[in-house]
Amino acid sequence: MKLKISEEVTAALADGRPVVALESTVIAHGLPYPENIETARALEQSVRDGGACPATIAVFGGEFCVGLDDAQITRLATEKNIRKISRRDLPVAAAKRLDCATTVATTAFIAHAAGIRVFATGGIGGVHRGFAADVSADLPELAQTPLTVVCSGAKIVLDLPATREWLETHGVTILGWRCGDLPAFYSSKSGLFVDERIETASEAAAVARARDDLKLDGAVLVTVPVPAEFEIESEFLESILADALQLADEQGVRGKEITPFLLSRMSAQSAGRTLRANIALLENNARVAAEIAAALTA
Repeated sequence: MKLKISEEVTAALADGRPVVALESTVIAHGLPYPENIETARALEQSVRDGGACPATIAVFGGEFCVGLDDAQITRLATEKNIRKISRRDLPVAAAKRLDCATTVATTAFIAHAAGIRVFATGGIGGVHRGFAADVSADLPELAQTPLTVVCSGAKIVLDLPATREWLETHGVTILGWRCGDLPAFYSSKSGLFVDERIETASEAAAVARARDDLKLDGAVLVTVPVPAEFEIESEFLESILADALQLADEQGVRGKEITPFLLSRMSAQSAGRTLRANIALLENNARVAAEIAAALTA
């Protein structure tokens, strides 16, 4: 496996300093321009402010890049031929020397291969609504990759109870960052419970270390509620999501295009409220991840 790790990330790993992996699909496909490039830079700064080294991950020319420069981030944000890849696409990306943005699954895979222990994202994939057989590759990757993953739960467009059940069945530990209710992306509560509430980064690090001592393979999922001032009421979300789902069905949107389509429609219907909430939770999760990475290396 050919990794191209930046000098900054290489030095941080060699020195035992905290490093936080960041995905790139949110830059290339998850947010509109110029919010995508502004957010990408803000996430890296949030990690730095928390005392850790950011390692945004993507694929360029078939090389798995860990830690990007500003020119690479700009390419992700502006070029139209950036492919969104999951785990199954990695051999194709390497063989054909493609330029690609990494999902949660591929970012987790590459981060673990690079020796990174903490990964921050917005929302993970999950079980799709109305089609239980459609399970995001994010879930099995979380079940087999021993990272600490900081997120705000699964994306609201998914079947949250089914996703929660899948994670439980496959042994993924779910922690609630100062909450007992599993966050629901734009909302702080889903009506589903976490496995354990934690209050500090040290508690999260202790659970991760215990997982390693037990030689368990799965991720520890640290779920962080969206900042309160950006939270959106669930009734309104369900209303605009229903409209977006109907439009997706009418237009025949399927597969890996469905989630970005729904999120884009919901942003339009909410006058940008969901977009602002998405950016706020991404930055907040990056800060929390930096704290946890620092606690793990203490």
